Amino acid sequence: MKNIKSEENPPKKEPKKSEKSDEKGENKRFSPQLALCKALSEQIYNALQGPVVEEVLKQARTSDNDSYWRSAMEGHSLKVEPRLLSRLHTLFEEVKKKLDFTEKVDFYVTGDSTVNAFSVAADSPGHPHIVNVNSALIDLMTDDELRFVIGHELGHLIDRDTSLLRLINFIFPDPSVMPIALQHKVRLWEQLSELVADRYGYLAVEDLGVCVSAFYKMASGLDLSKMDVALDVLLEENLKHLEYFLKDKGISIDSHPVNPIRVQSLNLFATSKSQRTLNRHMDELISILLKIGNSEIDEPMSIFLATAGLIAASADGEISDDEVDIILEHLAALQMFPGMFLQDISKENVWELFTTAVARIQELDPSMRQSMFTYMIALVLADKQFSQQEIEFLYNIGEEVFNFGRKETAGLLAAMIQQNFVPSTQVLS
Repeated sequence: MKNIKSEENPPKKEPKKSEKSDEKGENKRFSPQLALCKALSEQIYNALQGPVVEEVLKQARTSDNDSYWRSAMEGHSLKVEPRLLSRLHTLFEEVKKKLDFTEKVDFYVTGDSTVNAFSVAADSPGHPHIVNVNSALIDLMTDDELRFVIGHELGHLIDRDTSLLRLINFIFPDPSVMPIALQHKVRLWEQLSELVADRYGYLAVEDLGVCVSAFYKMASGLDLSKMDVALDVLLEENLKHLEYFLKDKGISIDSHPVNPIRVQSLNLFATSKSQRTLNRHMDELISILLKIGNSEIDEPMSIFLATAGLIAASADGEISDDEVDIILEHLAALQMFPGMFLQDISKENVWELFTTAVARIQELDPSMRQSMFTYMIALVLADKQFSQQEIEFLYNIGEEVFNFGRKETAGLLAAMIQQNFVPSTQVLS
């Protein structure tokens, strides 16, 4: 069996630091970056041919993103100027200085009842970025809570998150046609970039209580200071909600992580005594974001897709790249890193894992028997040729593993050949 190629590199680990902690302000030596977030950003950018596409767009001058947002802000929002909204202007500029962000930023306030803010990266170097804050958020937040929000939005600009999102949206204006593997990677990257931006927000104010109260205000619309709720109570309650997600019952599938993850992530960033401790606890949180589904059948189905794929694809003695692609495409629906998963499976007792997975899937859902077998047939047909040896292999699998009679197996084979088999052009040449 030849070595299986992985379509992604393993997630990079954060560099380990000494367990020795500093005195006051120790959090400042922790980088706001997350290694996995950076690795995903680079992988997505390169997969989308970012340097080439951006140069083409620059030459074609097809992007009107900046003029669209600039027109919307200038026409319908209030710009935060020194002579107009001077208090907000001073506050926002203080946050920029605190984060050592020297690029130009135009701040706006929009009359909107939703508690929200967003940032838009400039199209061209030297042009000002945009940060918009809805009026409802300003009405609800204290000045320090606003510092956290502005720090978060500037964090997205510092890390160029909005630039990558613009590239993704250009290539896939219709997200529904995006390959499933890329969809999952983009979702994970978006969630991790939110956690990183939260860290910038914390660094802007350096007060965990302020950050946590801002989250709960955005979630509930309530001013918790009026409710006389202490920070330790909020964090304790947050851990209770987080436990639901840690015990594999909940998943976080939106572009923003669920609040229990975000609050605990900031708590760890603010209170961890060493980078190693911070990384260890963050790995546990990130494991929630790695989940694609929470069905009991997901894990045995992942194992089946990998093992059945390897077994069927190697029935002729070798595994082709086309066959590996089919396995990975199916695994991508269930695994965030399908290539790594397939590599790991290939190092185990593949046949034993295969039979165990088939038995478990049939126990959970007996109706899956036929679809599992037709998946294996599709793998045999993937290289556009099949031998009598491979056909006999399928007869044996159908009988011994799936309990199909020879006639039933022949019927399924005939149907799959008719529907899916296309002879190789190379053979016809």
